[in-house]
Amino acid sequence: MHILVLGKGGQLGWEARRTLACLGEVTALDFPEVDFTRPESLKSLVLGLRPEIIYNAAAYTAVDKAEVETEKARLVNATAPGALAEAARQVRALLVHVSTDYVFDGTKGTAYTELDVPRPVNAYGLTKLEGETAVQEAGDACIILRTAWVYSRRAESFVGKVLSWARSQKTIKVVSDQIGSPTWARLLAEASAGMLGQGRRDIYEWGKTNAGLYHLAGDGAVSRYDWARTILAFDPQHDEQVCEEIIPALSAEFPTPAQRPLATALDSSKFFNTFGLRLGDWRQGLKLTLE
Repeated sequence: MHILVLGKGGQLGWEARRTLACLGEVTALDFPEVDFTRPESLKSLVLGLRPEIIYNAAAYTAVDKAEVETEKARLVNATAPGALAEAARQVRALLVHVSTDYVFDGTKGTAYTELDVPRPVNAYGLTKLEGETAVQEAGDACIILRTAWVYSRRAESFVGKVLSWARSQKTIKVVSDQIGSPTWARLLAEASAGMLGQGRRDIYEWGKTNAGLYHLAGDGAVSRYDWARTILAFDPQHDEQVCEEIIPALSAEFPTPAQRPLATALDSSKFFNTFGLRLGDWRQGLKLTLE
């Protein structure tokens, strides 16, 4: 089986490139090898390579810059995925497209399911929602995975930032009113591989049967403040920390160009009920990351 991974330089793309190799030959690409602001070039790429699976982990993720570069974000997050879905249908490939919890406004009060109506509060979330719609309208064998608060030790992420702050600052201030479901990129890639392995006999027809929207994130919910405290508690090099205090703060104390949704924990029950796979409690993923 030939698998095309897009976004190989990102946290998830880097893991997917390696994890999906257990299913077949992987071609992994990223900018500047491919230009996601030129959607037609993506269609040509797919028609030329004719992969059986396309795993799209590429995205415009600069949340604040997206408020200014909205059209660029829309090209990468919405128009390009739509073009991929159309090309995937033409070559009979399954498209797995990764989306985000930021399609929600964070006001529900409990974990979001796939049945909840998205209401993005910033340009990034809006363009990612438009990408979901474009994929669903253009393709047929398409699986959309909404995830949240993705991190890894390899690339810059919240986990790495907290560990760095703890080694250079005696006091750390972290927002306590943003709540989500931390997701280790490696577990997300492994669950994706486990899912796709179930359709190896005829991946395209299997993809059509199981097409749709699924939430896939670490189980449970936590504030960024408590997540930071847990990161430092699990830090295997605890003696290197100079941090003496972590102070909770409100998002309003850290004004940003883009509004952040406050509580976007995801319920991944549908994914488990369909494929028999789950990422497990977010604490377990964090502990494995830091080992």
